[in-house]
Amino acid sequence: MNKPIRRVAFVAMIMFALLLANGTYMIIFRQSTLDSQPQKRRVRDAEFAQNRGAILAGGRTEIAKTVSAKDRFKYQRVYPDDELYAAITGFYSYDRGSSALESTYNAQLSGTDDALFVRRLIDLATNKTPKGASVQTTIVPEIQEAAATALGDQKGAVVALDPKTGAVLAMVTSPSFDPNDIASHDIEAAGKAYDRLASNPQHPMSNRAAREIYPPGSTFKLVTAAAALADGKTPDSLVESPDRLKLPGTRVSLPNSSDCGGTEITMTQALKVSCNTAFANLGLEVGEDKLREQAQLFGFDRRHLADLKGVASQFPDKLDEAQLALSAIGQYDVAASPLQMAMVSAAIANDGVLMDPYIVSTVRAQDLQPIQTHKPDALSTAMTPENAKELQQMMSVVVSEGTGRNAQIPGVEVGGKTGTAQSDPKRKPFAWFTSFAPLDDPKIAVAVIVEDADIPRNDIGGGRLAAPIAKATMEAAL
Repeated sequence: MNKPIRRVAFVAMIMFALLLANGTYMIIFRQSTLDSQPQKRRVRDAEFAQNRGAILAGGRTEIAKTVSAKDRFKYQRVYPDDELYAAITGFYSYDRGSSALESTYNAQLSGTDDALFVRRLIDLATNKTPKGASVQTTIVPEIQEAAATALGDQKGAVVALDPKTGAVLAMVTSPSFDPNDIASHDIEAAGKAYDRLASNPQHPMSNRAAREIYPPGSTFKLVTAAAALADGKTPDSLVESPDRLKLPGTRVSLPNSSDCGGTEITMTQALKVSCNTAFANLGLEVGEDKLREQAQLFGFDRRHLADLKGVASQFPDKLDEAQLALSAIGQYDVAASPLQMAMVSAAIANDGVLMDPYIVSTVRAQDLQPIQTHKPDALSTAMTPENAKELQQMMSVVVSEGTGRNAQIPGVEVGGKTGTAQSDPKRKPFAWFTSFAPLDDPKIAVAVIVEDADIPRNDIGGGRLAAPIAKATMEAAL
């Protein structure tokens, strides 16, 4: 063999070796990634021909499951409760992809996750129909149903947390949608259903509980109160509470929405009647840096609940004094999700410890062996236990004597805070309520928002509209 031929043979050997190495690498390391590409029609067909695992609530309640189908896909994804859990499960569609838990846990549910590799080999060897893993959520059906019934057709959201663990006990948004329409094997009909929902001006596919942020209004006064307690004030500390407060550096005056009970009142009184001028003054006294730090200790400016792609609530940067005064009462550019405000109440109820919220507790293989388990995790110490106890008592006065009376539960001490927030002079206000119960051993923390509340702009809308919803949700847990 002459020298040129040897060179060509050597180059050919190198190329074959590289080709084999690349093929081996793709099979071993990239197969699951390539298989999960939704754009591949063959992959989509294969996934729809699999027995997808269930999504569960309350241990055995199937909120998404797979049933046999007499068509080319063999299996049909079904959502037994229609709209009730849609914000949690999301949808699973042939050509519109998936959302929420159906998207986040797609590999586990479809059985293609690396953790299920051995299970797939066993099924192949025994000629058994493969089945995806099941996803166990922390949702309690009784609480979810109570929250949905209480919210009704009102536009808004409800979130309930276990203060001690961070587990999401309920998550309801309204209006909602029926995932069954998008999961239909009639591809054309499913596409039209998706387009109709996506173009609906009411945004029924939006998760208002975790993926939308709103001005929190007076519910944010809990954050300001916590910052003031950390700064050395007590529930009995006196705060100036004029009928109107001229915002520093402006000609604008901040009014109160109710009689505060005097021009100098205690912090407890200010929270009880939701006195705007008192909390604006508290914010000015505490200062921008300490108020922002307190908000961040409660979880602001961080994303939470990654399984549902939760968004970050916001406390604004670089405030002048007028903006600081407005921010202290939950206005200006302060924005929070209902999840965030439930976290605030949960941290206060848990003696100051903020737990990381989570909605999936366990992922189990077909043989029920856990392949993924979540353990409760503390995010921060938002308050000292002593200050948290004082704020708990202040919140109980809000419900027993103040603006939150509509959240009272016979025989149970409840802590809460109302809120009414404006975002646009042309838009109706938002009605808020956040709470926890029982006072001595908190088992649930709740946040409720009702959008476009049909109330006067200066009314305590949270007490009238949102507090009864929170009450019904808490009662279901107790």
